[in-house]
Amino acid sequence: MLNTSARLLRLLSLLQARALWSGPELAERLGVTTRTIRTDVDRLRQLGYPVEAAPGLTGGYRLGAGAALPPLLLDDDEAVAVAIGLRTAANGGVEGIGESSIRALAKLEQVLPPRLRHRVSAMQSATLAVPGTGPQVDADVMIAIAAAIRSEHRLRFDYASYDGRASSREVEPHRLVVMGRRWYLIAWDPERDDWRTFRADRITPKIPGGPRFTPRELPETDIAARLQRGVGTATWRYVARVLLHAPAAEIRAKLPLPVEIEELGPDLCEIKVGSDTPQMLTLYLGLLDVDFEVIDAPELSAALTALADRLHRAAGPVGLSGAPGNDQSSSGSTAEPS
Repeated sequence: MLNTSARLLRLLSLLQARALWSGPELAERLGVTTRTIRTDVDRLRQLGYPVEAAPGLTGGYRLGAGAALPPLLLDDDEAVAVAIGLRTAANGGVEGIGESSIRALAKLEQVLPPRLRHRVSAMQSATLAVPGTGPQVDADVMIAIAAAIRSEHRLRFDYASYDGRASSREVEPHRLVVMGRRWYLIAWDPERDDWRTFRADRITPKIPGGPRFTPRELPETDIAARLQRGVGTATWRYVARVLLHAPAAEIRAKLPLPVEIEELGPDLCEIKVGSDTPQMLTLYLGLLDVDFEVIDAPELSAALTALADRLHRAAGPVGLSGAPGNDQSSSGSTAEPS
């Protein structure tokens, strides 16, 4: 059995790891009785840790917010992860936390053991962070979303779509994910009875939040796949349906993101794709190197026509008459026999 000091540190670590623990759960983890848990909780409170207790079947212990910030307990991997995360945050996509990240990093590195400081320095010397130019997320928005995820409360917010349309949403937030220097919220939308992806920089949280909910299971692999599929609808400004004269398997292998592909035949399929501009979408489609037809996107059709004219002019006489040297009117041409 752990001694009292070691058990208190372990108990504190458990309370920091999850939002709510029942007394029997903590007792089982620590190998003690629920009475000992109550005694240890009182000891943590005397040390300044605001441990809250709620009675009943759905009650338990949680680490609350106090008047002052108590010491945090981090293992080696967590300390390194925090240090690297602070370095990344200084150049990341969250607005207003760069300077705070640097100050926090200085305090953390001051107390890191040499072995951990070496790991952090090795990571720093081997990587280069290039500041992003995309939209940044307000730090208060990120905190509000993360708090709703941790406390398992519904999140209410106003949302602006890519075309500027505003809507009010209430969702069960599941995870914040960063992809390409942009932050996204993966959440269950009860009104639509499905998972949805939201750009965090387009979210304006409402106070107060919604009621508590029971989190739904969503494996990590599914989160990545849903994010990649949802990124299109969350970020694309121009969307088009395109008919491709090629097998669906061939197109699926060429596309950089998982895109819904409808197989219409052995050599025919339809996809819904998008981009920030019609001009960029023309380049993406051209790189597929297959024949295609635009179904319902006049902006894309116009961009394709303009690009075709530009490429035709760029080819010039060489492109019209063939490879150099094929010009029959040049001085090096050979007369046809009479």
